[in-house]
Amino acid sequence: MRASVYIATSYDGFIARPNGDLDWLPGAEASESDGSGADGDGEDYGYAAFIASVDHLVMGRNSFEKILSFGGDWPYQIPVIVLTSKGIEIPSSMQDRVEVMFAEPTQVVETLAQRGAKHLYIDGGLTIQRFLRAGIIDRLIISRVPVLLGQGIPLFGELSTDIQLKHIETRSYESGVVQSEFNVL
Repeated sequence: MRASVYIATSYDGFIARPNGDLDWLPGAEASESDGSGADGDGEDYGYAAFIASVDHLVMGRNSFEKILSFGGDWPYQIPVIVLTSKGIEIPSSMQDRVEVMFAEPTQVVETLAQRGAKHLYIDGGLTIQRFLRAGIIDRLIISRVPVLLGQGIPLFGELSTDIQLKHIETRSYESGVVQSEFNVL
């Protein structure tokens, strides 16, 4: 099974403002309203191809609640696993597509592998950090947005050991976004 991250950060490494706001992302209003990930000019930064390659999305509770706050239709057609140690209410309209788990990353992977999962999309700051520390992430696709926030929620937290990366490709877009892809060694 493979596990990949596809995420945007500010140039100083934050995935959100301290309060969780994402208003600094290109086309934040467009992507929040329709869930497409596209910016206001229709650029999707490879997201459509990426999401077509995965069969399950694993995210943390904060990410789940943020996506719900956008309103509109649920943007994911694949099964979504929400990791949380607290109770969370899944809207009835999503109960056939969203499942809550309270488990360590290795247990999540084992459970989903038994169900036939082949490629996981890991999303959300703390969830990504936990899966990285567990050695489960295979690929990172990080889009750096040309903005400095100065403070916020960091993508990467403390590590007990170095994590070596192999650069695969870097792409640049007219918006100034620079996207780099790495394999985790």
